[in-house]
This record gives sequence, C-alpha cells and structure tokens, in this order.
Amino acid sequence: MFEKLRIKPHMEVTDCHGRHLGTVDAIEGDRLKLTRSDSSDNAHHFVSLDQVDKVDGNRIYLKAGTPIPIGLGTA
Repeated sequence: MFEKLRIKPHMEVTDCHGRHLGTVDAIEGDRLKLTRSDSSDNAHHFVSLDQVDKVDGNRIYLKAGTPIPIGLGTA
C-alpha cells in the first residue's frame, strides 16, 4: 500500500518491471496526470491511482496488467 501524499510532481512513473512510462505533472483527483513531453502524441495522459502498486524513492511502479495509454514510452 502507498500513501497518495508521497506522490509529487516530477516523480518517474514506470510499469511493473521498472520501464519508464512517464513523469508526474500533477495529481488531479484520483488520477496521475503525466507530462506531455513523455508522450509521442504531445498530450497529457492519465493513470488512475488505483493502478499504483508502490512508491519507492522517486519512482512510482504501476501494477502488473495496468493498461498503458497509447503514446507513452513502452519501448
């Protein structure tokens, strides 16, 4: 379990394997808003806080099976 208050702007968001997906721009309600600069379509993408598995230092790990928005770094 993680604490929402531990999540801050500029934290790295990764998939469950630690691969970079994006960077937190802000928290809006129950979602992480990711920076546009990390997306191939230059758009903000959102990830539900329910999909966060853990927060470790400056890195946020998403749960296995989390759908990754199209346009985010999955390479």
